Amino acid sequence: MPLWRRRRQYGEPPETRSLRIPKLRTSRVSESQRVLRAVRTRWGTMQTQELRGPRAPAYPLLVENVRLSFGGLKALDGASFHVTPGIVTGLIGPNGAGKTTMFNVISGLYRADTGSISFMGQAIETMSPHKISRLGLVRTFQIARGFPKLTVFEHLMVYGARQPGERLLTAVFGSAEARQREAELSEKALTIAARLRLSHVIDNKVTDLSGGQKKLLEIGRALMADPRMILFDEPAAGVNPTLAEEIGDQLLLLAEEGLTVLLIEHDMALIERICRRVIVMAQGRTLAEGSFEDVRNNAEVQDAYLGGRR
Repeated sequence: MPLWRRRRQYGEPPETRSLRIPKLRTSRVSESQRVLRAVRTRWGTMQTQELRGPRAPAYPLLVENVRLSFGGLKALDGASFHVTPGIVTGLIGPNGAGKTTMFNVISGLYRADTGSISFMGQAIETMSPHKISRLGLVRTFQIARGFPKLTVFEHLMVYGARQPGERLLTAVFGSAEARQREAELSEKALTIAARLRLSHVIDNKVTDLSGGQKKLLEIGRALMADPRMILFDEPAAGVNPTLAEEIGDQLLLLAEEGLTVLLIEHDMALIERICRRVIVMAQGRTLAEGSFEDVRNNAEVQDAYLGGRR
């Protein structure tokens, strides 16, 4: 008896058999598809979240109600402002307004009595200077500082980000990673020196440099730290007009490359030329913010900073 007849005899016709198997397969495939679809959806969501990452802060630097007193002297008295990313912002004000003190607080040299400071969305008001620098927020000083016995090249190498340094184990046994990083920093130092037109004095000691060259070296030192934002404290002070213009061009170029710049400067011609936004401080407070034209025409600024209305 044929097989199909025997199965019919037991109540299992070919039609039922042929339909039953596809139903089972369809059910299994559907279940697999549902699982696969769920996995793909979940994976896609995870990838999207990973690509997007945390929401970027609106402002790289946000200062809110910062106060600092030295005895009975209020150096900062509730100063608040923000810095817009990717541009040169000027911080101006009369002597004693609290500008450099503000830089010292932002960079971690001083700790504010009250108030908050955040960089890239992270609170930094209680951080030490080296931790703030590692976040990518670095500064220069009004009076150029350095190691007098080091050459320009050595000076730049010292300030390189993730500098391997000198260790006994590395000196004895060597480290491929340390050697590679040393080579990278060396190349970067030479590139920065060329950018700042310091190549011809790369082997000179810092003490042999002119005042203007020391100012340029301060910029180079900051760039070696792989910064995301630089606080410049009067980078053009005491230099000739030609070099001041060159320094201004360098700051504009940094902003064009995506770096955020906050600049203290008394040269109003330089501020007007390179700063898209200006913050005015007086007596430890934020007096005005806006374009150079806006703050120049502000009556309070004229009274406090420019010596009365014009």
